[in-house]
This record gives sequence, C-alpha cells and structure tokens, in this order.
Amino acid sequence: MNADITELRDFYATRLGEAAVRSVAMALGPIWKPIPQERLVGIGYAIPYLDKLATDSERRLAFMPAAQGAVNWPVHQPSLTALVHPAELPLGDACIDRILMVHALEFAESPTEMLSEAWRVLAPGGRLVLVLPSRRGVWTRFEHTPFGSGRPWSRTQATQLLRETMFTPSGFSDALHFPPFRRAGLLNIAPLWERMGRRGWPIFCGAIILEATKLVYRGIPVTHREKQRLRRLRPVLLPHGAPALHR
Repeated sequence: MNADITELRDFYATRLGEAAVRSVAMALGPIWKPIPQERLVGIGYAIPYLDKLATDSERRLAFMPAAQGAVNWPVHQPSLTALVHPAELPLGDACIDRILMVHALEFAESPTEMLSEAWRVLAPGGRLVLVLPSRRGVWTRFEHTPFGSGRPWSRTQATQLLRETMFTPSGFSDALHFPPFRRAGLLNIAPLWERMGRRGWPIFCGAIILEATKLVYRGIPVTHREKQRLRRLRPVLLPHGAPALHR
C-alpha cells in the first residue's frame, strides 16, 4: 500500500505535521554533516525536510514515486520535482552527494532494488539518510499519520539491509517521541513530551533515522609470488596407477 500524495501534503499542512517536521529535523541535526555545495536528492516525500536542511545546497531535487504521485515544489518557482520509478532513477552513475529518503522505503515493493539504485547514483563516499517508521513506536498504530502506513522497521533490520546493499551505517538517531495528538491543546505540550521521551523511552520512538555511507570495494593486487603459490595449489588429475612420486 502506497501513501497518496494528497494525504501526505494535507498531513504536513496540519499542526501535527509541523510538529513532526520539527522533531525529525531536530533528530537529523547531529548526523547531517555539512557537505559544501552538495547535490542532494530527496526520494519519497522529503519536501518538508528539504526546505529546512538544504538551504545551502548547490542543487536539490525531489523525486516522488509514481505510485505515490507528485506535487510542484518549490511553490511559485521552477519545479524541482519529478515522478520516477524508485528502481530506475533518471540520473547518471555517481553524480549525487547525498540522498534523503522519507516515506519511501516502507512502501517499496523491493527495498533491496531501491537501495541498490541509490548506491548507483551516489558518488563514492556519498551519504544516504533514511527516515523510517519504528516498529516499536506508537505512531505505527495510528493511520491518521503517514508513519502509520507501510512496513515499519527496526534498527537491526534496516542496518542489515544497508550492509547487504553495500552501505556502511555511520549514524543513528530517533524522533517522534510524543504521541500523535490531533487536538491543539495536547499539541502544545508536544515539545515537553519529546524531551521526556528522548530521555525516558527512546526505544519507543515513532521514527528511526539512519545515515550510511556508500561502500566502494577496492581490488587488492596479487603479487607474482602469490600467483606462483596459487598455481602450485591448483588440483591436477593424474591417471590411475601413476607412481606415488608424481601424486
């Protein structure tokens, strides 16, 4: 089941959506290392976070899955959004410095293909940042937020998938420690709930955030001596009855 673009847009236009953006942006702060003149791509529905985090980027794009739909962004400016297939991004190899995935991996038909495609377009040493609904969080139990749809993840599951797709996990954070209140009066105390949750019950956060670095394997040259040793160890078939000296 994919998120619908109108539902995502409408959620982030509410006070609860604004509180969610503040919580996630605060959690992204410690792991969002500055990259001068970076080329940044948001996949899924990353627009609210790109507005806060990508103010000094050289280039930024918002790629939205075809099953989700797309909206124009930025408002009243030339559009930087594109409707894409997550496993076939319209980019060349190794041309992006950082990818931010929000409301993307939990809806993917094949998370492995999505991350493999992200690996392809990232430059060597490029960063991938995932914002995922937490399997243990309260937010996954309420359908009035996009974090309550799709497949929730645990930190262990996400880390294993990153390593299988040749990424090295390099940072972790968590967000959405307050319950997904919709009443204005309860939302007023959301910052207090957030601070208490970070200290008291971080394991029950609503979203987990992982940063990973593109791992590029480097071949190791084989010396002449090593080649000779490997050649001597190569099995040889001898006819039955050959002298033991030649075996």
